[in-house]
Amino acid sequence: MTTRYAIAEWFGRPFEHLSVTERQDLARRALQQLEPAPPCPFQRDNPVCSKRGGVCSIRADDKTPVITCPRRFNEGDVLPSWLARIVGFRDVYLASEVPFMRSPSTGRAAGRVDLVIACDEAASSWFGLEIQAVYFSGTGMQADFEMLRDNADEQPPDPTALRRPDWRSSSAKRLMPQLQVKGPTLRRWGTKLAVAVDRPFFDAVGGPSDAPSNDLNDGDIVWLVPRITDNYRLVEDHWEVLSLEEASNKLLAAETVKRAEFEQSLRDKLNQQRPPG
Repeated sequence: MTTRYAIAEWFGRPFEHLSVTERQDLARRALQQLEPAPPCPFQRDNPVCSKRGGVCSIRADDKTPVITCPRRFNEGDVLPSWLARIVGFRDVYLASEVPFMRSPSTGRAAGRVDLVIACDEAASSWFGLEIQAVYFSGTGMQADFEMLRDNADEQPPDPTALRRPDWRSSSAKRLMPQLQVKGPTLRRWGTKLAVAVDRPFFDAVGGPSDAPSNDLNDGDIVWLVPRITDNYRLVEDHWEVLSLEEASNKLLAAETVKRAEFEQSLRDKLNQQRPPG
């Protein structure tokens, strides 16, 4: 049976804690029928939420929430503090969205590093940090927002459609190109790239290594794997160091189907084409 993923956190608030009136209000804001959107509690200075629909994470049954908005990783500066402790920085200086690539035609920034932590204002030592939330596949949330706007039951209704985290698109299609472009350059510059994904994402691409290394000399990519607790707090969960090649293999990992299964799917999808003319 296909699992139905529902909203876990909405505009920074646990969905299960919302009253009927609060759900209806947030649904109108998600549908842009009320302005402004609520402030984001996970970012410094609490700016207005910029994510369309405001869904921070989704979950199925009692499983760990899956983060769908990269701003959700910003809670309490967990990630930069964690990385600074790993790399031995006593002081922490932060810079976000640092230009990394430039368009040859316009000269404008064409790629950025999500976050950079440095040990001092001179950036005499620094590490990059890429943050990857998860896309989901299936029907969008519009119908759910409309249903929640109109529903007055104490118990929230079930999701309107099937949807699930799209691990493949989020890993091989989105995250891996970032590592392949930025990882070799940072390695050449004598520093490393850290990557943050949540625990469900990390488990979906194979989980921890059999013998995880916490030695920075053992690889190029520092994996930071936080998780959301039952009381909706972002906490440190697992970290390890992998080479760029090992990280790429992890993100590309997929099991080939059997030939008979492939050909059965092929037969199910084949349509006879009429000859031209």
